[in-house]
Amino acid sequence: MLHRLAYRINATLENWLPEQRLFLKSDEGTRFIRLRPMTQAVALTTGGLLMAWTFIATSIILMDSISAGSDADQAAMQQQLFEQRLTALSTDRDLRAEEASRAQDRFNLALAEVSEMQARLLASEDRRKELETGIDVIQNTLRRAILERDESRAALERTTTALASQSGTTELGRARDALATIGFMSGALGQTARERDEMSKMAEVAREDAAAIQRAKDEMALRNDAIFARLEEAVTVSMEPLDKMFRAAGMSPDSLLDQVRKGYSGQGGPLMPIVSTKGGALSEDEARANTVLQGLDRMNMYRLAAVKAPFANPIPSGNYRFTSGFGSRNDPFGRGTRRHEGLDFAGAYGTPLYATADGVVVKAGWGNGYGRMVQIRHDFGLETLYGHMSEIRVSVGQKVSRGDRIGDMGNSGRSTGTHLHYEVHVGGRPVNPMTFIKAASDVF
Repeated sequence: MLHRLAYRINATLENWLPEQRLFLKSDEGTRFIRLRPMTQAVALTTGGLLMAWTFIATSIILMDSISAGSDADQAAMQQQLFEQRLTALSTDRDLRAEEASRAQDRFNLALAEVSEMQARLLASEDRRKELETGIDVIQNTLRRAILERDESRAALERTTTALASQSGTTELGRARDALATIGFMSGALGQTARERDEMSKMAEVAREDAAAIQRAKDEMALRNDAIFARLEEAVTVSMEPLDKMFRAAGMSPDSLLDQVRKGYSGQGGPLMPIVSTKGGALSEDEARANTVLQGLDRMNMYRLAAVKAPFANPIPSGNYRFTSGFGSRNDPFGRGTRRHEGLDFAGAYGTPLYATADGVVVKAGWGNGYGRMVQIRHDFGLETLYGHMSEIRVSVGQKVSRGDRIGDMGNSGRSTGTHLHYEVHVGGRPVNPMTFIKAASDVF
């Protein structure tokens, strides 16, 4: 049955694939191999299938290669845009730092001008009081001189009347004595009148000086008002970014300042007067000056708090790129979705790493999963952690300041490549370090 079926198939295929013979010649003789139509059909079908499979596989490989190239280009573009954004943020940070420095210089200059103007104002006030006292003395002297002049004139009139009613030698001698007395009194009255005129001129000059001093005082008050306005504006402008920086990091500014104030509460020294020099209620200018001083004290507390909190980048050189953010992510070792409690900075092996705030080293050694790691405890319940180092440059118990080098970037521990794993903890709970880095970049 099978033989008949094969015969019929060969007979059918004979029209398209006639029987072929392949001759093989050797020293022993000549042989041939018979290729039946069905054998040729099987060979052709198998070859066609192999060629089709090869074409399809090649097409799939080419499509995957093109798709992979497109994804790589998009990743490169996104990385370039991210680096440009980081460069812009760094430039903006430098500009803000320069503006803050210029504002501080302007504030120091304005404060010096206020001090100098206050000294001149006190001196002018003392001079005005002296002039007012001199004017009072001159006026009293003029009153006495006018009264004496009137009394002398009355006495002269009485003497003249008495001489006219008397006669004789004795009376003549008395008249001569009276005339001499009158002449002396007339000279004295003339001298007194001249002194009165001179005192009137001095009083007029004193009044003009007092008016000039009053005008200068009014002008100085206007200048003081303008200076206070500039100082108040500078304090407000400088305070708002710092307040926003702490709030953006999820920290209460008032609570932080209270803690800083408790840590810097030492007092002493000789008893000094407050801003008011009159011993009574503060004037408007004194109250404004005290407000500015309170604002400066708050700014100083902010400065101390900012140094003790991790508002900095552990790699300030900027020679890195972010490879993993805070939160859930796919495990790099293929173990599903895991929580990532920090930021990953990829860079060159041995890149210097720096402390982001003042603190004390509480761990420095090998940590499970972190490799070579350093953990620093800061004020306000804050801690920072630096993992996967190639070398540790600090020891447990060592005090460090912001910007101190604590180690080098490496690939130790559970890591797929050279990078820094950086964490920030608030009250023992990990938070997103980018919140602190971005808040600082918006201010400094």
